[in-house]
Amino acid sequence: MTVIAKASPQIRALRRAADTEAAALPPLLLAAEKLARTVQMGVHGKRSSGVGEEFWQYRPVHAGDEARFIDWRRSGRSDQQFVREREWQLAQTVHLWVDDAASMTYTGEQGGKRARPTKSERARLLALALAVLSVRGGERVGLTGQLAAPRPGKGQILMLAQLLSAAGSVDEYGVPETSAVRAQSKVVMISDFFGDLDRLQESLRRLAQRGVTGVMLQVLDPLEEDFPFDGRTVFESMAGSLQFETRSAGDLRDQYRARLAERRERLLRMAQAAHWQFSTHHTGSSAQAALLWLHQALRSQVAGRGR
Repeated sequence: MTVIAKASPQIRALRRAADTEAAALPPLLLAAEKLARTVQMGVHGKRSSGVGEEFWQYRPVHAGDEARFIDWRRSGRSDQQFVREREWQLAQTVHLWVDDAASMTYTGEQGGKRARPTKSERARLLALALAVLSVRGGERVGLTGQLAAPRPGKGQILMLAQLLSAAGSVDEYGVPETSAVRAQSKVVMISDFFGDLDRLQESLRRLAQRGVTGVMLQVLDPLEEDFPFDGRTVFESMAGSLQFETRSAGDLRDQYRARLAERRERLLRMAQAAHWQFSTHHTGSSAQAALLWLHQALRSQVAGRGR
């Protein structure tokens, strides 16, 4: 005989409340949490022994160790006493800028069907997943503008998810807003960087003067990299303010690729001059690989400042 246990009214009410709360979460947050779980990198900061909050390892008791640091449960399994050593964390402040301009809404099509996420969708996913990892590491995360000052905690992640899920700008190309960036903090910029590079360079110069370092991740669609167009083609900007028509798009391929390479080289030089790191990510590639690079790039900068 099968016995079916009925849930109490209280349990059913809790389940309904949980389902309602989960349904209200931005889909971006659910995707970011899932992506963040795939990256097991530990926390940012300088890893050395201390009395922080993250468990690191056990080690035998040394002369001079205080008794309050001895882990008696672990010590009871052997004839030796052990200290539960913890990791010393340097709490960091991380500011995010995700380009929300019209150019970021582009995605290539195959056979008239959307083949990949838009640049904006990938950029927002990476930024929020990085925020999740940073908050788990005890860091304060916010935006570079005035909408979300850096704070720790899960509540901040929900706020960032809501802000990053909002509608984008009507501008063709984006320029980072850095008015709220704190001195000696870290900044993450994710964009196609098709906007005015002179203005971007000036922003980086001012940030560097205040001891701010960071990373720049250029997000491109594979079609923007390969330029596979031939024959008569009409090129139109995503906001519709720019348009160019050619009868022989293939003749422009080499020139286009050269211009793109020149822009990327300049971005790299700008990043190096500001002591930042720069890389390019394609929306047809793994989001996990891009998140891993972002996380490691921030971590290496933190370690470098401590030398």
